[in-house]
Amino acid sequence: MSISIEHAQEVLRPPEDGLPYVRHDHAGELVLEGGSLTIEDGRVAGFGADELADVRIDASGCAVLPGLVDCHTHLPFAGWRAEEYELKVTGVPYEEIARRGGGIAASARALAAASDEEVVGQAHGLAAEMLAHGTTTFETKSGYGLSVAGELRALALAGWLAGEVAQTTRSTALLAHAVPEGYTADAWMDEVEGMMGEVVVGPASALDIYVETVAFANEHLARMGELARHHGLALRAHVEQFATHRSVPVALEVGARSVDHLACLDPDDLQPLAESECAAVLLPGAEFLGAERIAPGRELADAGAICVLGTDANPGTSPVVSLPAIVGLAVRRYGWSVREALLACTLNAAWVLGLSGELGSLEPGKRADVILLDGPALHVPYRLAHNPVWAVVAGGELTWVRPGWEERIRR
Repeated sequence: MSISIEHAQEVLRPPEDGLPYVRHDHAGELVLEGGSLTIEDGRVAGFGADELADVRIDASGCAVLPGLVDCHTHLPFAGWRAEEYELKVTGVPYEEIARRGGGIAASARALAAASDEEVVGQAHGLAAEMLAHGTTTFETKSGYGLSVAGELRALALAGWLAGEVAQTTRSTALLAHAVPEGYTADAWMDEVEGMMGEVVVGPASALDIYVETVAFANEHLARMGELARHHGLALRAHVEQFATHRSVPVALEVGARSVDHLACLDPDDLQPLAESECAAVLLPGAEFLGAERIAPGRELADAGAICVLGTDANPGTSPVVSLPAIVGLAVRRYGWSVREALLACTLNAAWVLGLSGELGSLEPGKRADVILLDGPALHVPYRLAHNPVWAVVAGGELTWVRPGWEERIRR
């Protein structure tokens, strides 16, 4: 199939082709100007109109962007934890909720009680919602199993989900999310090491760990880094969310691909992070809904970090699946430009997943993941809570069109 997207008010492109990422002090160099885009055989073919294309789309007045990449979600999971949100907004801290048996432990119980079909069915519905909001690639995580069998089941369900959705997915084994009942953190890490043989033959491309007072410590982060290195997997790390643990130097030492959250990042760790190829994944949905500290997004961008945004979609701290909403929060709370925010959920997010050579930007030869907006890019953060996406192309296929906009498409 060939698709011609014509007469766009704006087409977002990188400053040059072939970049694996763009540091945020260069985000202003992203090209955002009018033009057209052609797609052939699932790939971006060029930047002119094709009158002979199978499908022609009138993009007049619209922005054309690469499909959005959500590199931090906790799909698939079971159920929701709305009652915890009420506790949080009325003053109960997350750590206290966790100690009462809520938080990750509550989601683990829900996952254990749900059938495989129920878990994948819920995740499939959320993935469809994500697609309608422009997400053409997303990460999945385990982490709610809290047992060897439970974690391996969660990874298997992520693999099942990958075959059911229109999006590209990447699986992360969040094997150290919370310390299971009956274990110490050290003892659970022994179990993690023991299950690696089964993890590496599955869909996972990365390992992950949560460092926090209610979870794991820096010594466990270092151990997870060694496991990742030994088994040829990338390392991700949830760090500095509720308190400062100085986890970033440890993560950099063991070669982490990303450090995620960073609301409590120590100022001394900012510059080393910015100078590395370890991405700073910021999660403003969790910060906003949890009334957490705000990550130093402006400072990281100015220092030249590889900045990234994710929804942190999960049933507790960030039940959000819309990246346009996350862009709006980031622009307002971090003081970012629209180019900075869009870079953080396209090319740079693809870098975190090891996919930036294949997708994340509009370049000839790359996978044709493309979204069309109903106005200019500046409207994405400005019209907060409005879904600006009216059409989605995933892998060269027109996979979603907003009702009422079909007249712009000629076949």
